[in-house]
Parts: sequence; C-alpha cells; structure tokens
Amino acid sequence: MLPTTRLLALLSLTLLCAMARAEPDRQIAEGQKLWQQRCAECHAIDSNETGPMHRGVVGRRIGSVKGYDYSPALRQVKERWDAAALDRWLTDPEQFLPGQNMDFKVTAQEERAALIAYLKTLSAPQVAGVR
Repeated sequence: MLPTTRLLALLSLTLLCAMARAEPDRQIAEGQKLWQQRCAECHAIDSNETGPMHRGVVGRRIGSVKGYDYSPALRQVKERWDAAALDRWLTDPEQFLPGQNMDFKVTAQEERAALIAYLKTLSAPQVAGVR
C-alpha cells in the first residue's frame, strides 16, 4: 500500500470512529435536555420529590427507593429498570402498570431512547436506601 493510501485509510478510520462516538454523545445531550424540560418538574437526580430520584434508576429494582411513597402497584413489582422496561414505562405508564401514579407519556421513540441514554449515565451511588 502506498504511503498516501495508508494515510487516507487511517484518516478515514479515525473520522469514522469519531463520528460513531459523537452520535451517542448527541443522544445523551438530547436526553439531558429532555429530562430538564419534562422530568425535572417532578423528579430530581439525587432526592425524592413528587417522583422518586433518578440517580441509579437503570438497574434498580422497580419501586425500591427507601423513603419514597410508591403506589401499591409499583411496590409489588419485582423486576428491575432496564432499557426495555423504561421504554415501555415511558411509552405508557398506565399500560405498563395499571394503578401507578405517573400521568406522563413520551410518545416519540427517539425521545424515549435519548432519555434512557441519559438515565444510563446517572450511575447509582453506594448509599443506604437504594436496592
């Protein structure tokens, strides 16, 4: 391979890698913006408000934050919040779990994906009260 060809191949590969990394970053940034616009009215990242805190939500057992007064329906759930469960929940919380208290839907799939990407960045703290 000629030196110029190698250089072009290397530059192309570098550009492709940068583009691949930029897309998740854009999705997370969009998710953070959507979270501020739509979720922050009822939720905080590190404290319970009208809704439970969101730090560590991905991977956490549903209805498990100590000190938050969950609906009886949510207290009975034994599964964990993963991307699929969050997608179903955000699509239609009442269909996901009849008897829950959240009256909010995210109908656009792209917006749900961005919110979930952002929530994944909020890693769980190592504190008592979160199971």
